[in-house]
Amino acid sequence: MSTPTTEQHPREAAVVDDAPKQLLIGGKWRAASQDATYEVEDPSTGRALCEVADASPDDGLAALAAAAEAQHDWAQHPPRERGEILRRAYEIIMRRHEDLSLLMTLEMGKPLTESRAEITYAAEFFRWFSEEAVRIGGDYATSPNGTGRFLVMRQPVGPALLITPWNFPMAMGTRKIGPAIAAGCTSVIKPAHQTPLSMLALAEILMEAGLPDGVLNVVTSRSAGKLMEPMIRDGRARKLSFTGSTSVGRKLIEQSAEQVLKVSMELGGNAPFIVFDDADLDAAVDGAMLAKMRNIGEACTAANRFYVHADVVGAFAERLAERMSALRIGRGVTDRIEVGPLIDADQLGKVTELVTDAVDRGAEVVTGGSRPDGDGYFYTPTVLTDVPVDSRLTTEEIFGPVAPITPFTDEDSVVDVANATEYGLVSYLYTRDLQRALRVSERLDAGMVGLNQGVVSNPAAPFGGTKHSGLGREGGKVGIDEFLETKYVAIGGL
Repeated sequence: MSTPTTEQHPREAAVVDDAPKQLLIGGKWRAASQDATYEVEDPSTGRALCEVADASPDDGLAALAAAAEAQHDWAQHPPRERGEILRRAYEIIMRRHEDLSLLMTLEMGKPLTESRAEITYAAEFFRWFSEEAVRIGGDYATSPNGTGRFLVMRQPVGPALLITPWNFPMAMGTRKIGPAIAAGCTSVIKPAHQTPLSMLALAEILMEAGLPDGVLNVVTSRSAGKLMEPMIRDGRARKLSFTGSTSVGRKLIEQSAEQVLKVSMELGGNAPFIVFDDADLDAAVDGAMLAKMRNIGEACTAANRFYVHADVVGAFAERLAERMSALRIGRGVTDRIEVGPLIDADQLGKVTELVTDAVDRGAEVVTGGSRPDGDGYFYTPTVLTDVPVDSRLTTEEIFGPVAPITPFTDEDSVVDVANATEYGLVSYLYTRDLQRALRVSERLDAGMVGLNQGVVSNPAAPFGGTKHSGLGREGGKVGIDEFLETKYVAIGGL
């Protein structure tokens, strides 16, 4: 295991310099009110990368006004051309793959290998929804009594407010922007303050691809609440899509109730990872590495609680710890690095607290359990065994490279404990028993299940959860539905 370094990549300054730093409102790049800015930090060093515009509430309302003004014309824009804009943007993203990957690594911290994977994943949402733009359907039917007809059409819901998180700075944007554009909705997007550069670069790409002025507006701000609440309560927006924590999601739903906005929420997770005694252990460890360490564990889909059958828990923990301890930690601007820093000091502090709490309650550290020396917000990949079910690690979203393992002996009891959470985003299970696989998949309270695989995200599949993990779905055939309203016309006299 290596330690973090501060070695500079020769292209870093150029990539950061090339990214826009201003607000995009009505097709124009402009400074924030009173030229306000804030610093974007490199989490691998704790030092500033650059400054970007810090939007005020008035800037937000100006962006919403631009979206509202553009909405009518954009709704009438030919679906084929809406799709072609997305397709052109997809192609530009893929041509600039390396620069966009480096930019993401610098502002978010994930290693280049993972940034490259996210850029590809992000681009696929544009390609998927470019094809869905021309597949918005409707219905025409005879009424049951035969005296009239039913005409059902799908229309864009209207101006949308989009709020994206820092952990997937581009993919969470394309997953929302793609269907909004395809459906004929204008939008205002607010990226997380920690990672604005990827979104600003994406907006520039869409402009280059031919997106008309005002269809996408980007506002960056250090204070999301002050910026977004006036827009949510304004009345011109008709849709809110948010990805982030459950606590913030609840507040946004409350604010949205005033104007009865159509909301979709992709919120927190507390994913169980269940390994039965008949599982292929090598495959289960491979899946665990993906489900736990993808994005440094900073993912709502990350495996949060490992429940491993008592007959195989020792072997599983040993193999997982061996894999975790071999990971190379450091600044992710070189291909050799496998684990980057956490996003900021607050997240590092939270992960440290959660591990300390579990150890104080009797958990055993198999590997890791500390932060390495040096700059940046790094935490060593960690495996804990015999984690008590009442520890904070089992009830709170970790968002870090920590795998807490608890043994079990009974199928019914492990399903019960897996479901004993307010969250219901994703669950994972490993078994070679087909009947058990289907039985447990049906019983798990989650919007998604990874059956003998550690990654569930796919642009062609519906992404979303149950309970406090959210409302609605993103991606797949149903992803565009979140940006459409259904209108019914009753036709008489036939």
